[in-house]
Amino acid sequence: MRTVLNDVVAVTVTPFDAAGAVDLDVNAELVRRLVDAGVNVITPNGNTGEFYALSPAERRLMLESTVAAAGADATVLAGVGLDLASAVESARHARDLGVRMVMVHQPVHPYVSGEGWVAYHREIAAAVPELGVVPYIRSPRVTGAEVRRLGEECPNVIGFKYAVPDPVRFATVARDAGLDRFAWLCGLAEPYTPAYWAVGARGFTSGLVTAAPSLTLRMRDALRAGDYPAAMEVWELIRRFEELRAADASADNVSVVKEALAQLGLCRRDVRPPSRPLPDAVREEVAAILAAWREGEK
Repeated sequence: MRTVLNDVVAVTVTPFDAAGAVDLDVNAELVRRLVDAGVNVITPNGNTGEFYALSPAERRLMLESTVAAAGADATVLAGVGLDLASAVESARHARDLGVRMVMVHQPVHPYVSGEGWVAYHREIAAAVPELGVVPYIRSPRVTGAEVRRLGEECPNVIGFKYAVPDPVRFATVARDAGLDRFAWLCGLAEPYTPAYWAVGARGFTSGLVTAAPSLTLRMRDALRAGDYPAAMEVWELIRRFEELRAADASADNVSVVKEALAQLGLCRRDVRPPSRPLPDAVREEVAAILAAWREGEK
């Protein structure tokens, strides 16, 4: 399972219909589009999937739809989280669907100790020993020693999605924890992937891949070949798109991806609060970026 994670991990959107409900038919189409493009690992119920804006029933439906659509052609890394009981329940639901791995969202409690961070993930991992567990690290306060301790206590913790925007910090944590013991995913998508790859990450998550799978897979293949100039060519192509997603503390992160999908005719642009529809000027800029990508493929 660690080897499987050394790849692009697509974090999919949650499409909504005109009435605001989860659109499972469109979700299935989006998943199959990724699989047919060559994406091997898919995460439903991630942050790009508006995890915190979905009800428990909607998260279950999204996972079930994704598992059915992916079939045996891709690995599903199911997003779980929130309070401990909810995370365990979601992980067991994933297990019962035949999912082999879960990604545990960062704890949302305002008061997180290092010991409590370890305990939270330890209890989830112990509840589903059959599954590979991949914690999502967004806090620079999580140390390599804590990561190493979690791995020693829980053999089924197989990797980490690391999303602290500091490659030096990542390199330190990964080596203190065990660079070869775990699969390490750059959790900050394509803008940070070349830097994180240089210091040990061999997988990365992506929301952009839902709109432009060929670009993301091109970056992956360049990095695997050790061709950093080619990887940075892709970096330049996607740079402005990712800047729009990252602006204002990532306020429009999901909205930009859904806007691109809407302009491609793949799903509606609707997002739920606290995200927002894009202003016209940003929508126009997304259109210009898509046009440039199409021109570059000619």
